[in-house]
Amino acid sequence: MKKQNLARGDIKKQLRILAVPAAFGFLFNTLFNVVDSFYAGRIGTDAIAGMTLSFPVFLLLLALATGVGNGINALAAIALGANDEQLFHKLFKNTLYIAIVTGVMIPLIAPYFTRLLFVWQGAQDQPLEYGLRYMTTVMVGYVFFMLNFTLNGMLYAQGNSKPFRNFLMVATVVNIVLNPLFIFGFWIIPGMDTAGIALATVLVQIGGTVYLFWHLLRSPKFNLAFFKDTTFDWGVIRDILGQSLPAALNTATIAIGIFIINFYVMFYGGTSTVAAYGIAIRIEQLALVPTIGLNVAVLSIVGQSYGARKMPRIYAAWRQGTIAGLIIMAIGVVVIVPFAPQLIRLFDDSSAVVDAGTTYLRIEAFAFLSYVFLNIGISVLQGVKKPMFALWIGLYRQVVPLGLFYLLGTILAMGILGVWWGIVIINWSAVAITLVYVTLTLRKKKAKMDEEEV
Repeated sequence: MKKQNLARGDIKKQLRILAVPAAFGFLFNTLFNVVDSFYAGRIGTDAIAGMTLSFPVFLLLLALATGVGNGINALAAIALGANDEQLFHKLFKNTLYIAIVTGVMIPLIAPYFTRLLFVWQGAQDQPLEYGLRYMTTVMVGYVFFMLNFTLNGMLYAQGNSKPFRNFLMVATVVNIVLNPLFIFGFWIIPGMDTAGIALATVLVQIGGTVYLFWHLLRSPKFNLAFFKDTTFDWGVIRDILGQSLPAALNTATIAIGIFIINFYVMFYGGTSTVAAYGIAIRIEQLALVPTIGLNVAVLSIVGQSYGARKMPRIYAAWRQGTIAGLIIMAIGVVVIVPFAPQLIRLFDDSSAVVDAGTTYLRIEAFAFLSYVFLNIGISVLQGVKKPMFALWIGLYRQVVPLGLFYLLGTILAMGILGVWWGIVIINWSAVAITLVYVTLTLRKKKAKMDEEEV
């Protein structure tokens, strides 16, 4: 593949070239999860509830993997923008050390607190058992999640999002085949219910590691001699963790926020509403997929442009990425709102689940556009080596609900509606903070570059 120089050229075209393959990749990643939810629905409402409660637990444990992926993407893109290929390889090898060590250690310590994380959400009886069986199995393959996020970040930094897309396309098809075999059993394969869903996921991730590694070895900027000569470097490790941990902590705060939401949903609505929320989240994620591709594209363009000291391109990427995202999400609102009941019914046709899921989606539609402003803004900040804001805004979005949900749900007697409207209020207030911070940060960066050029 021809290397993408993202520090020059038509930004709209580059957004399309990067975002479309990435969006297709994330589409299939989301479809992968949708397939899991669909088959969990075939087991029953308790299984969907268990999977919903397992999501923040797994996301919390996966936070470091996502953070490392984002961190290496930004740092490697900056290295390429500065034409420093030795640093590019040094970043890769040292990130591999991080991925392998943490990929082995986290599954070893996870069993000591996993059950407690479920109980904190109000899980009990069958939903608890279904969730624990899923988590116990999926953590066996944690190291492959770490490796895949690392490899994908290195490829994205070069402007190559197609391998990850292709992997997820194949993974979704394989998952469709493996899920029913492992869930219900076939021939010598025993039925494993939600543990079967997790096993299918682990096998797919193993295949992904092989495929993405092969693509990185063949990428234009990879040089085997540079890679072999690179050694362990604490300074580089610190740089990687410094860029990655804020993004990881941001993901962790998202997980904590979902813990809080699940607790209040279980408190005000019960198991059926938790299941409905889990289904609705999958539908919402499908609408957000194209904008996730834009997030990756903006991060890569901003990272290389920052390395090349081209502030006007950074402003342009921020503006054009946001406009494109708003258009896409507006289309999502138009599709989801009128067809919400039919979409929920695809997973679970019980009236309690359909009614709760429909209500959530029609209220959450008011927050859809807010995700564009938030995620594009965070991508811009990561690209200019300001990753800490993602942590602070994440903490704001996850801590405020503790009081707001109680205020709306209990004191104002809105019940579960207080949770849904609370999400909308928190998101839009976070947008206001993000827009102000990004504007001030870029203004300071531009002033500093202007001073250095004088």
